[in-house]
Amino acid sequence: MEAEIIEPAIKACLAEIHAKLKAAEQITRAAQACAEAGGVAEAIRVSMDIEQLIYEAGRLHDAATLLARMTHDVKV
Repeated sequence: MEAEIIEPAIKACLAEIHAKLKAAEQITRAAQACAEAGGVAEAIRVSMDIEQLIYEAGRLHDAATLLARMTHDVKV
């Protein structure tokens, strides 16, 4: 694949990773607030939504690194 196709795809993956991790951060803040207010069980329930976001961010990172390797392979 050519770099002019791959590079925008990598940028899109990184932007989506950022968005997912920001969402995870917001959930974490809410869970922490629940825990500090004495609602540990509620905090755990709230924090469960983080798992999917982190999973998706990881897969997007895998895709970005694969695309980066493909760019390197094209240039060599």
